[in-house]
Amino acid sequence: MTLAARTCVVTGASRGIGAAIAKELAREGADVVVNYRSSEEQAESVVDYIESETDGAAVTAQADVSEPDDVERLVETTHEAFGAADVVVNNAGITMDGKFESIGREEWDAVVDVNLTGVYNVTDAFYDDVKSSDAGRFINMASIVGEAGNFGQANYAASKSGLFGFTKTIARELARSGATANCVAPGFIETDMLADVPEKVREKIVADIPLDRFGEAEEIADAVRFLAGDDSTYITGQTLSVNGGKHL
Repeated sequence: MTLAARTCVVTGASRGIGAAIAKELAREGADVVVNYRSSEEQAESVVDYIESETDGAAVTAQADVSEPDDVERLVETTHEAFGAADVVVNNAGITMDGKFESIGREEWDAVVDVNLTGVYNVTDAFYDDVKSSDAGRFINMASIVGEAGNFGQANYAASKSGLFGFTKTIARELARSGATANCVAPGFIETDMLADVPEKVREKIVADIPLDRFGEAEEIADAVRFLAGDDSTYITGQTLSVNGGKHL
């Protein structure tokens, strides 16, 4: 178990990619803080899985990452349960899609507040923990949409694209401590977000993926586990794109 005795915080971990990440880190022996905003029952289900099916331990922690006071409570929960955090996975994210000419300031602010400012809030709150850890890791979940843009997702693309520059900068500033910061940029993954996409659009997306299928949440979790562990100690400031070879 490559993450034994390490404390991992995963935001937005009640379902989808976040839940898969939390479970995978626990399978490697980590103690996991399963953050959620509103899906308490689903978060508890993730904890139940970890406690019964892995050697890791877990607790839930309710917090809206866009709210600094909530994030401070997330830190308190983490410290009380497991001590200082070693690995922080900034996964929480939302979408409010629409053509640029139709989305308003409310939709723009809501997406940026969670997807980008939320990463700032969580990184700021756990920065000293990760910097002081012997195996400190920040892993920020970006997106292929942040790399290439996407019709009807100007707010989401901007929020995810911002993570690239943020992560590279944090990586430079953390480097002397030995802690690392990297991005994972998923392609189109079978999650609740993709389930809402019309079938004709799904078919068009798959046609442009060389591996001829959508990805699975567990395949993203594998990438995160690699970056969280000791095999990635000389990797920092990078983006690991997990997208089936889709052209940007």
